[in-house]
Amino acid sequence: MEPLTVTETRLVTLKDVKANHKVRKLIDGANEVMKAMGYTEHGHRHVQVVSGITGYILERLRVPPREVELGQIAAYLHDIGNVINRINHPLHGANIAFVLLNEMGMDAAEIAPVLGAIGNHEELTGIPVSAMSAALIIADKSDVHFSRVQNPILESFDIHDRVNYAVQKSRVEMREEGRQIELILEIDTKQATVMEYFEIFLSRMIMCRRSAEVLGYRFALSVNGTYLE
Repeated sequence: MEPLTVTETRLVTLKDVKANHKVRKLIDGANEVMKAMGYTEHGHRHVQVVSGITGYILERLRVPPREVELGQIAAYLHDIGNVINRINHPLHGANIAFVLLNEMGMDAAEIAPVLGAIGNHEELTGIPVSAMSAALIIADKSDVHFSRVQNPILESFDIHDRVNYAVQKSRVEMREEGRQIELILEIDTKQATVMEYFEIFLSRMIMCRRSAEVLGYRFALSVNGTYLE
């Protein structure tokens, strides 16, 4: 296939993004950097989960199907900036995503909200700037699970390893009754306490609450059957 010129655009799908060789290698590279820095998994598993939850939230909001797909694309690319460094990775990621999506032929009008969502997903510097952005934030901060731990040595776990390792199940549910988005966790308190969860995730839960408000919902957290709002 001949390369696209700068004036040519085409409909770029989530399937296209997932199949793109550069995307796959950059996600691999991003996770290798995170692993070397001692972080939990930020590779293909994580972006698949976040993309799926983002799509679920946007579908329940009844936004147009193309907006749902663009949200899923943003979610799939949201952590790609970690290939450079954890610091400022949303901004690095937005720049990398622009290059990739532009090369693939996506229209600039569709690239723009994707970049906004990627660039604002981190709690230290970002805010929910759109429904797509809010859905991505909630999806990203909700992915806490034992399978994300990359450190093979239990004795050397830090608090992030222990908390993720303790979470046996996690899921997001949107309830029309009461207009509530719920993050439901099952935590093995022998591995980490609920207080330890809040020690590292409080700022993320606050960001989820703000994101839910942008969507017209309330955010609630359920830990081992106890609801916290």
